[in-house]
Amino acid sequence: MAAPTLRAGRRWLVSARRTAALPRLLVSQTRRQRHDQQPDARPTPVPPAAKGLLATQYQRGLFQEVFPPQPAEERLIDFLQAGRPPVTAYCGFDPTADSLHVGHLLAVLGLLHFQRAGHDVIALVGGATAQLGDPSGRTKAREALAAERVQEHARGLREGLQRLFQNHRELFWAADSRRLGSVRFLDNANWLESESVVSFLGEVGSHLRMGTLLSRQSCKARLSSPEGMGLAEFLYPALQAYDFLHLHRHYGCLIQLGGADQLGNIMSGYDLITKVTGEDVYGITVPLITSTTGDKLGKSAGNAVWLNRNRTSPFELYQFFVRQPDATVERYLKLFTFLSDLEIDHIMQIHAKEPEKWGPQKRLAAEVTKLVHGKKGLESAKRCTRALYYSDVDALESMSDEELQELFREAPYIELLLEPGTTVLDLCRKANAIADGPKGYRDITTGGVSINHIKETNPEAVLILGQHILSNGLSLLRIGKRNHYIIKWLQLPHEE
Repeated sequence: MAAPTLRAGRRWLVSARRTAALPRLLVSQTRRQRHDQQPDARPTPVPPAAKGLLATQYQRGLFQEVFPPQPAEERLIDFLQAGRPPVTAYCGFDPTADSLHVGHLLAVLGLLHFQRAGHDVIALVGGATAQLGDPSGRTKAREALAAERVQEHARGLREGLQRLFQNHRELFWAADSRRLGSVRFLDNANWLESESVVSFLGEVGSHLRMGTLLSRQSCKARLSSPEGMGLAEFLYPALQAYDFLHLHRHYGCLIQLGGADQLGNIMSGYDLITKVTGEDVYGITVPLITSTTGDKLGKSAGNAVWLNRNRTSPFELYQFFVRQPDATVERYLKLFTFLSDLEIDHIMQIHAKEPEKWGPQKRLAAEVTKLVHGKKGLESAKRCTRALYYSDVDALESMSDEELQELFREAPYIELLLEPGTTVLDLCRKANAIADGPKGYRDITTGGVSINHIKETNPEAVLILGQHILSNGLSLLRIGKRNHYIIKWLQLPHEE
C-alpha cells in the first residue's frame, strides 16, 4: 500500500496542543550540524511520553535517533500510531562479504519491528554501491571488489536476509495475530547500473550541496589523510540518497533505517527527496554493536560474528551471546529479542537470585540463535555445548559430521578403515596424533589420551563399538588438553 500523502500544502497536521505530549526523539538542526562535525557523538536521550512503535523501541534502545527536526518527527509518530494505514521502511546492506554479521542484526530487527507493527519493509542489497564502498567511519578506502564477486556476495546476503524473515515469520509470529507487514528483497544494481552518468548527475548533482558533503567529519578526515579520498567514495552518499528517492517514488517508501554511522547518508537522502519532490521522508538510526574493548563489530575490524553457518556455526553464535557480561545482557535482551519488558524483568529478577545459572545469557543466546539458524540450528548449538563443556557422550553420539567439524574447526578430519583388533595405540598412530616410539606409548599410559571424553591409559586396549566408536561412526580423539582429531570410521560392521 502506498504511503499516505505527506503534506497538505505546507501545513503540518499535528496541533500544537498534541505536539506537547509527543516524545522528543528528534535530531535537531544543532544536532545535525554537530553530526556533520562529530558523526560518532551520542545524542542526549529524552524519555518519550507516548506509546507506539517509535516510542517503545526508543525506550528499549533499538531506535536511537530520528531525523529530521521536530515538526516532521511528530508527524512520523502520528503515522506510526496503531490503526493508521501502513507505511514503508527500508534498510540497505552492502554485500562487501557473502554474509551478514551481528553488527547488521539490529538494523534487520528494526525492519522486523516495523513489520510486526503492520508496516511494509524493504531489505535492499547494495549490489551497485558495494562496488564503490561507503566511506562512513573508515580511515582508508575499501578494497575494490570485482563485479562478479559482488554479485556472488549479493546472492549470499539476499539468502541470509530471506532466512531471517522466514525464521521470524515461522517461529516468532503467531498465525492468528494482527497483520504482519509485507517484505520485499531488492538490489540497487537493478536501477543504478542502468542509470547514465549524465542523467544521474543532472537529477541528483544539482540538489546536493558540496559544502554539506565536505563538512562531514568522515569526509574531512579522509581528505586530510595521506591517502586522500577518491571520487567514487565521495559520491557514495549521493548514490544512497538516490536509492531512497527511487524507493520513495516506486514503493512509497517513507523511512530509512541505518546504523548510527549512517546518519549523514540518511540526511543526504532527506535533502534530495525534499528538494526533488517537496515531500518529507524520515530516518531512524539503530545503535552500533561494539566489542568489550569498544571496537565496532564487523568485517573491517576483523571481529565479525557472522550469520551464515559456513562462517560462524550456530554453536559459535550461541556462545558469543552466552558469554555476554551481566553489564550488557539486559540491554541485549531488549535489543536482540522480541521478549516483552515484563518477561525480561522477570528473567533479571531470577538472575539476581541465581547468577551462577547464567539464565539471561542463555535465553538471549537461544532467542538470537533461533532467529538466525532456526530450531534445528538452536538444537545443534545446545548439542555442541553439552558435548564440549559437559562431556556429554550422548550429545557427542548424536552429532553429525558437520557439527563435529564446526565444533572443532582446527581439528584434522581423518577417515580410517576399521580393521579387526585395532587398538588405542593403532588409532593414535594412524591419526599421526602421537610421536613414534616409546614417547607416544608413554603419552597414553600417563593419561594424555582420551576417546569420546573417556581417558584411555592402556595402549593395547582394542577399540569397542559403542564405546570408542559411536553409533554415528565417529570418534573424538583428544591428545593433551587442546589437540582434537575427528575420526570417521569406514565400513563398520552392522548389527543384525
